[in-house]
Amino acid sequence: MTAGEKILEIEDLRVHFPVRGGIFRRAVGACKAVDGVTLCLKRGQTLGLVGESGCGKSTLAKSVVKLIEPTSGTIRFGNKEVIAGEAETNFRKSVQMVFQDPAESLNSRMTVGTIIGEPLDIHQVGDPKERRHRVLQLLEQVGLPENAIKRYPFEFSGGQRQRIGIARALALNPELIVLDEPVSALDVSVQSQVLNLLMDLQAELGLTYLLIAHDLAVVKHVSDMIAVMYLGKVVEMGPMQEIYENPAHAYTKALISAVPVPDPTLKRDRILIPGDVPSPINPPKGCAFGSRMNSPKYEQSIGRELKVKQLSEGRWVLDCPCCVDP
Repeated sequence: MTAGEKILEIEDLRVHFPVRGGIFRRAVGACKAVDGVTLCLKRGQTLGLVGESGCGKSTLAKSVVKLIEPTSGTIRFGNKEVIAGEAETNFRKSVQMVFQDPAESLNSRMTVGTIIGEPLDIHQVGDPKERRHRVLQLLEQVGLPENAIKRYPFEFSGGQRQRIGIARALALNPELIVLDEPVSALDVSVQSQVLNLLMDLQAELGLTYLLIAHDLAVVKHVSDMIAVMYLGKVVEMGPMQEIYENPAHAYTKALISAVPVPDPTLKRDRILIPGDVPSPINPPKGCAFGSRMNSPKYEQSIGRELKVKQLSEGRWVLDCPCCVDP
């Protein structure tokens, strides 16, 4: 697979969780956490997936790495559909994940060497001597000292723990890494260090990233492409620069208007979003964002199937009378 080729294709992916009630705990509804997402990611790119908390970003990330089984839809990796069996085993080697909270994602009872070496043990890569050498190599790659191999995660700072998580993700030489808000739990002073490390590793190893975030400043710094997600759906996608300079969807415009500007003399018109994200268990009958913003065109969206509108190559928006100018 060469640079520029499609490495990950997600088509009409849905993740619905049953809502149970009554004496017999029967399914009485569904929580539509991810509801018909279609994405494409090319080798060597970073795709930033942004949106508010509760819009389904982390659920999508976990379904991509098969920690959660999708309800329907397809995931293709390297032009091959990911299904159970040998294909899924190879997929798990090639796709790894870095979690949001390093304190929770690392087993505090295991040494750093054991944590980083565990993927090598599971997939029986090399002998014990080769595995130890690989662990030491990974520690050096992420900027941690050699003696960290015998220490425990609680002996390290938040930024250092996230470096351990990154080293574990790199152990099997993956092609794609899913980053689930990798710096949101870290101090601001440490965030840039971890982001720079990720960018250096990408350049050195030819990695592809799916970056989940709610901070658009972070996404702008590292992403080639941006997908904006709202209540289980991707409402807009395109190249980073185009999205920031000319957002098409009303939700994207509101998110970008909230990004801090480092010039105190420059004033930006804020678009305030009232209330919270609607419940995925009982979503509005029409456009979810139009309902939240009390759009005068909301009635036009009720019962209407929203379709993708192509704006340019690699750039599209979910066409809605409430949110997209004609």
